[in-house]
Amino acid sequence: MSGFDVFAIFVALLAIITLFAGVKTVPQGYDWTIERFGRYTRTLTPGLNLIVPYFDRVGRRINVMEQVINIPEQEVITKDNASVTADGVTFFQVFDAAKASYEVANLENAITVLTMTNIRSVMGSMDLDQVLSHRDEINERLLRVVDAAVSPWGVKVNRIEIKDIVPPADLVEAMGRQMKAERVKRADILQAEGQRQSEILRAEGAKQGQILQAEGRREAAFRDAEARERLAEAEAKATQMVSEAIAKGDVAALNYFIADKYIKAFGLFAEGSNQKVIMLPMEATSLLGSLAGIGEITKATFGESEASAAAAARRGSVPTAGSPPPVPPPALPQS
Repeated sequence: MSGFDVFAIFVALLAIITLFAGVKTVPQGYDWTIERFGRYTRTLTPGLNLIVPYFDRVGRRINVMEQVINIPEQEVITKDNASVTADGVTFFQVFDAAKASYEVANLENAITVLTMTNIRSVMGSMDLDQVLSHRDEINERLLRVVDAAVSPWGVKVNRIEIKDIVPPADLVEAMGRQMKAERVKRADILQAEGQRQSEILRAEGAKQGQILQAEGRREAAFRDAEARERLAEAEAKATQMVSEAIAKGDVAALNYFIADKYIKAFGLFAEGSNQKVIMLPMEATSLLGSLAGIGEITKATFGESEASAAAAARRGSVPTAGSPPPVPPPALPQS
């Protein structure tokens, strides 16, 4: 081979090497930074890109997809001096490859340290009960603080989650006893409230019963008074009729009225609960004569046939054999 052939081969190889050095293919999900003599000039986006060979070179290959960083466990002292162990995860995404490459060294480590520091700060300003029950609030506050801190680095923090919060064993036992005592307290309160409602309902029932009983007694008294009034009216009317009959010269009506009163008064002797033996005077035999007087009045009032039926009824109820003759009713004074 002549010297010309060797030179041609060298030029061809140099051209090929130069072509490969000036053509760059960036994969999807990455951004490459280009440096010229060590100084950042531009960023290559995914796809086919051309650079100036021998003068430009690829500086950093930055992943612009969303990434996850595990935050290691650390001890946190809460506001009420309780020690807990907490860990979490951080989701972030690079939106400016140049800032993420040249504004901070070791981006992932910086985000991890910043998140751990803010976890201690946020959880240290809360009580233990708030730390255990307000994880959403802790995540929100951490996201707001960390995202604002990493924004100059060309990074967007999308989400921060606290994975686990572990109190000490003795504190967990104390919390269990506290929860049990609280539940017992609530059960006692509910039982006392139930008893109070029961007593109230019983008192209301007794009150309503007494009201109904009082209303019943009032209604009964009203009915009794009305009955006595009707009886008094009937008595007055009977007395008036007897008076009118006497005024007309009819003495039989007066005899009937007095005999009726006499029989009722005689019947009251046997109504006493303590009366076992009744001693009657001799004048009590005139009661039978009063019955005969009533028969005469009935005969005069309703006629002979009805009087005979009444006499037969009396004979059926009063024994005749060996009985003394009826005694006529006592003579009534003439008005």
